[in-house]
Amino acid sequence: MKGKTYLCRVMAQRTKTAAKEELTPMMRQFVELKAKHPDALLLFRCGDFYETYQQDAIIAAEILGITLTKRSNGGSQSAQDTAMAGFPHHALDTYLPRLIRAGKRVAICDQLEDPKLTKKLVKRGITELVTPGLAMTDSLLQGKENNFLAAVHFGRASVGIAFLDISTGEFLVAEGTADYVQKLAGSFAPKEIVYRRPATGSPEHSTEHTRIAGWFGRGATSAAPSAAPLLFPLDDWVFTLDEATRRLTQQFQVKNLRGFGVQHMEAAIIAAGAALHYLEQTLHTQTLHIRSLQPIDESSYVRLDQFTIRALELVEPMHAGGTSLLSVIDKTVSPMGARLLHRWLLFPLKDVSKIEARQQVVEQFFREPDLRDALQDLLAQIGDIERIASKIAAQRATPRDMQQLRVALQTLVGVKQLCQQSTEPHLQQIATDIDLCADLRTRIARELQSDPPALVSKGGVIAQGVNEELDEMRRIAFSGKDYLLQIQQREIQATGITSLKIGFNNVFGYYIEVRNTFKDKVPAEWIRKQTLVQAERYITEELKEYEQKILGAEERILSLEERLFAELISAATEFLPAIQRNAHLVAQLDCLLCFALAAKQYRYVRPIVDNSLVIDIRQGRHPVIERGMPIGEQYVPNDTLLDADSQQVIMLTGPNMAGKSALLRQTALITLLAQTGSFVPAESARIGLCDKVFTRVGASDNISQGESTFMVEMTEASAILNNLTPRSLVLFDELGRGTSTYDGVSIAWAIVEYIHENPTAHARTLFATHYHELNEMERLFQRVKNYNVSVREVDDKVIFLRKLERGGSEHSFGIYVAKIAGMQPAVVKRAEQVLKQLEDINSGEHVKRAPTDQLAATPATQLSFFQLDDPILSDIRDQLLHLDINTLTPVEALNKLNDIKRMVKEK
Repeated sequence: MKGKTYLCRVMAQRTKTAAKEELTPMMRQFVELKAKHPDALLLFRCGDFYETYQQDAIIAAEILGITLTKRSNGGSQSAQDTAMAGFPHHALDTYLPRLIRAGKRVAICDQLEDPKLTKKLVKRGITELVTPGLAMTDSLLQGKENNFLAAVHFGRASVGIAFLDISTGEFLVAEGTADYVQKLAGSFAPKEIVYRRPATGSPEHSTEHTRIAGWFGRGATSAAPSAAPLLFPLDDWVFTLDEATRRLTQQFQVKNLRGFGVQHMEAAIIAAGAALHYLEQTLHTQTLHIRSLQPIDESSYVRLDQFTIRALELVEPMHAGGTSLLSVIDKTVSPMGARLLHRWLLFPLKDVSKIEARQQVVEQFFREPDLRDALQDLLAQIGDIERIASKIAAQRATPRDMQQLRVALQTLVGVKQLCQQSTEPHLQQIATDIDLCADLRTRIARELQSDPPALVSKGGVIAQGVNEELDEMRRIAFSGKDYLLQIQQREIQATGITSLKIGFNNVFGYYIEVRNTFKDKVPAEWIRKQTLVQAERYITEELKEYEQKILGAEERILSLEERLFAELISAATEFLPAIQRNAHLVAQLDCLLCFALAAKQYRYVRPIVDNSLVIDIRQGRHPVIERGMPIGEQYVPNDTLLDADSQQVIMLTGPNMAGKSALLRQTALITLLAQTGSFVPAESARIGLCDKVFTRVGASDNISQGESTFMVEMTEASAILNNLTPRSLVLFDELGRGTSTYDGVSIAWAIVEYIHENPTAHARTLFATHYHELNEMERLFQRVKNYNVSVREVDDKVIFLRKLERGGSEHSFGIYVAKIAGMQPAVVKRAEQVLKQLEDINSGEHVKRAPTDQLAATPATQLSFFQLDDPILSDIRDQLLHLDINTLTPVEALNKLNDIKRMVKEK
């Protein structure tokens, strides 16, 4: 048996070798390079094109919309049928982003030598491996968003996760339960996640992939499918504590990790080490800008799960064409500020002193409008110095990047002066912390041209007077016309040939042209190179020497400029810590200016944020909806009061479209804005700190995981109840509508009762519902209060007043909503008849089937209703009529409902 296995291996190897020998040398080179990264698309540089072959070509052609062809590679017919697709090399920045956004990993194979200088096969090698989570070029990045790679490690006691943005140098880690890590992954939205690949056949094989993929299933319904991160496994030996610690201490040049405050986070350390390993594996070895490891402290931020972030539309709208809170308040003028604002909204603070510090700066900008306007003008000129710093570390900065860095450093002089002049302590501290990097700024100004080209290879990068040899080469290369004219005039005078001209062609370079009438005057030392009909062309030793000098000068100029620019980049790496610190300070200033500008434009006020358990909002407005109101129409503001002692639960009823959902969301958005340090849309607001905000709104399912709409609803509600704290803010919108009325009312009642009676956490709760039966809870539970969003009926029309009033409501006006939505008139009319009959049940009347001619306008519509003349249903009705509701306890009421349900099932 062993001999047979060995023979099979030998035959397979021989077949593989034979197939390889059939390929051309270049295709063999492609196959060898492709084998190094078989899971990546290989862009193979051939002259002026990047080509893809075999299966890569089929995939690339489909994604990029380019022509798929075939090429002959010698040998067998199968080799001749090799698929091929390519694009010009200068279009890489156009096509590469499309491959990355499609979730592909791309290996870029370049020519490592000049084809002109070799007679053999050009040497090629993979110079870069670009993946969705590891991108540094501007064409692959969004200026207002981070581009995170995440690494996840499932430890024995906890789950560790690391987030690394190679384009900014940010490196963050966290550790906790799987639920907590899932929440973080949803907030940071990594483009790629690496995880441990268990041994094939082990009990946990593919388990981690399944768990991580599940994190972005139901929770990402608002995003496009392409937004799901790419998942990539790494060998299990990478995920060990010793290996991770070695990599991290080597990266940061430290003996241990105590200085970062992560020494106790074993799972997080392992995840961070895996992220660094992935950088090395993908050939990203220039990482000087990754200088520290920052732990994410769960106790410092409000907890927002993925359902809440999505439902409140904090950073992305739920539907195409919608508007998010971020898009409304984002007035930032720098990319660093935009990225930081995104994170501030997802991680509101829980420390009153830090919140007030931000508020104080925002208020100072109101007191000093000149300071505010001047700072905004300056910050708009700075550009993305955070990503420029990363390019410097990776030796990828362009001349224009460096010129922009000089402009930014020069602009920071004015920013520093303005902050110093302010009386606000935080602004004064920012002024102290800004490092102007004067030496670097001066050197860039001295050595670079004021308007350099995008690439060093274009020339004209280094300024005049920086290098004597460079200046001399430029004089030779670019002052040639003057020199040639001097030679021409001198030879005319020496020979008397008045028609003598000096020219150039690609065959033999510079030449002297003499008409035939002056041939007898040509000096003997001139060498004849070409005979024309009416003239002869000659060369001289002087011209040949000058030609060699010119041709060599152009190459030498490019070589000198590349060397001098590389020296400038190298010198700039010493300033990386200062540049990154400046970028962070600019981002903070930009965000605080953004809050001030939004408050000024939208009439926001400074809220009181304290450690109480009171949320008291006077005349609050929804920050997003009010911006989309039609011209001339005002958003109707409302008061909201929640506390733990007297009004813990607001039971909110009212008709469809009255504004119940808007009121729920505006309460949460005002609370979160206040805890980011922003002003809020209200006349006044007092916000007792929230540590968690939970929402259960809307209807969605997770069919791929076998979960119905109601199952998803119950899963999310269960997660809320299991994580309640005394400082939680809970929003329920139409809970229980995914099942029968009795089930829905029972579950909604029980959930509200659980929240109210919880002995350890009187979570502040807004509960919007159409179950008018829940209004009864106010009488039975001390801290439950009924409110409704008012309407008025005028001439069979419903006017939505959108005003919050005390007391419950018993009407939903759903039929009216159906009418204005365009429902067929026959259906609306029949619905009104059925509603009237159902409301008359207590007087003994029953629903009757509609005559067929009433539905003639809707031939495709078929309606059916439960027949209430059934004996069992009559018995149920009689039992309900004889119940004394005033003496029933909640438990007795639920038991009676259960008895009724059993009767129906038996029927």
